[in-house]
Amino acid sequence: MNPASASAAEKIRVLVLSPEYADFLWYCGILGADQGMNVDATWCPDLVDCDDLLSNAHFDLLLWDCVFHGGSESDFLRYLAVSGRDCPVLAVSSEPADCRAPALMELGAADYLCKAQLDRWSLCRAVRCQWYRQQLGEVEQVHLRREVASGFINRDLFFDRLQQALLRAERGKHRLALLHVNLDDFRTINESVGYQKGDQLILKLAERLRERLRRVDSLMRIGGDEFAIIVEKVEDSLDVTQIIRKVVSALDEPVTVSGERVAISASVGVATYPEAGDTPENLLRRANRAMFEAKRDPGTSYRFYDQHLHISAGYQLRLEADLRNALRGQELELYYQPRIDLATGEVRGVECLIRWNHPERGLVNPDDFIPAAERSGLIVPIGYWVIEQACKRLQEAAELGYPGLVFAVNLSFRQFHDRKMTETIFRIIYNANVDTSLLELELTESAMMHDLNYARRCLRELNQLGVSFALDDFGTGFSSLSNLQNLPISLLKIDKSFVQELGESGDAEHIIRAIISLAHSLQISVVAEGVETEGQLEFLRQEHCDEIQGYYFARPMCWTDLLSFLENQSQAACLEQ
Repeated sequence: MNPASASAAEKIRVLVLSPEYADFLWYCGILGADQGMNVDATWCPDLVDCDDLLSNAHFDLLLWDCVFHGGSESDFLRYLAVSGRDCPVLAVSSEPADCRAPALMELGAADYLCKAQLDRWSLCRAVRCQWYRQQLGEVEQVHLRREVASGFINRDLFFDRLQQALLRAERGKHRLALLHVNLDDFRTINESVGYQKGDQLILKLAERLRERLRRVDSLMRIGGDEFAIIVEKVEDSLDVTQIIRKVVSALDEPVTVSGERVAISASVGVATYPEAGDTPENLLRRANRAMFEAKRDPGTSYRFYDQHLHISAGYQLRLEADLRNALRGQELELYYQPRIDLATGEVRGVECLIRWNHPERGLVNPDDFIPAAERSGLIVPIGYWVIEQACKRLQEAAELGYPGLVFAVNLSFRQFHDRKMTETIFRIIYNANVDTSLLELELTESAMMHDLNYARRCLRELNQLGVSFALDDFGTGFSSLSNLQNLPISLLKIDKSFVQELGESGDAEHIIRAIISLAHSLQISVVAEGVETEGQLEFLRQEHCDEIQGYYFARPMCWTDLLSFLENQSQAACLEQ
């Protein structure tokens, strides 16, 4: 059945992302007036429903009103690209197309329509066009799967597909990667299990690879034991790294053939456009050369033809692998930076900061491994580990004679992607049997923007358990005032960038005064970060800042050093009395 004839029989499932029900009815009225289309429209008015719908339902098209987002259009489009399973996004707003369309389409929108010019012809044409394109793409992928499974090898067809992908990359100003996958010692596998089972192994491996790839990526069999993967629409080496990680994991797993598990390994060569070439012949030749370089390493391995990209992506993959081992091998450690009460000079609390003692690299900078942990999703189990360790130290501090010490832990934005966050944190607190009023969770405004309603619900549930919350990097966000009104925030942390400009910028002084005044009027305490000089300290004291944190008093330190620091503080207080 071709797409044209299918349109009358099949429903086109459209998810309408718009905060206004009247607009939803307007879109439905326009689409329903076209007798040639059968549209099933679903209204989504908020971000919570959006996440649930994209996770649990299938749609052919997302009709997105540009006023619907979590604070950033570009971030929301990237979120749709990941959560929407490559579903095309038709953007709609009140601004003229020549003002808005180029930027939005560059960010990932499939098409753009201006509300002022919206009519039955323009909207129905755009919806039908995107639906046809999706249908043709799915038909093409079915053909590709059949070709791979049947052992169909056509070099001319492969070069044609690669040429078309290069033309799309050039027009869209995107990068492209070609992966050349070669199974190691496949002749021995054939001799061991037989040629028939060897073909079954290839078929199962191809299907496994296909499942790990995105819809826009193409998989072809270009030899008896070789595959080519065309990876389109990549922005940087990290995008390529994510694809490679999935391919490597697929190749690392044994394949079961007729009840027998067969261990395999493969060598992967990667060539990128435009760095490694701009023609199909050059890309394949250089990916092939990189593949042979990968043969030098034991097991499943890869090489980039481009040296810079090889170093960057390879480092990221190794870092993530080491980080997984670190979490299991107890290489992670908490450091603690004291927070000083300006009124009494006592240590009011500590911020818990993670450190990684790598067995070969030594102490790894958090700026290096935290982004890698967030990209890979490892930050979620690491975050729970930090909370668990903080609770143990909180209990230990109480037993050692420091019963009122607050332990503050940072929450990553990725933590809010976990739908069992509240349940997991509750279980950690319950098992630790600690005073929950002494556990403080620090979060940034950007951490909550993925799903603000879900974040609010989590914070309120945890707050009912006694956990308090601090808003970190205050003054650098865009929705601070609304968050102060709607979230159970008991403490603000003034970003160190303002503190470090004290004495050099009059604006910094005005901003800090305003933050302290605003917070105190709402019965919220204030901590100033990054205090390093006596001048900064005196200004903050005069403005009645509650607490300070910074190198002027103490750097982050390990647990034993913290206990010594607290002991010295106690002795000094006794001497003063």
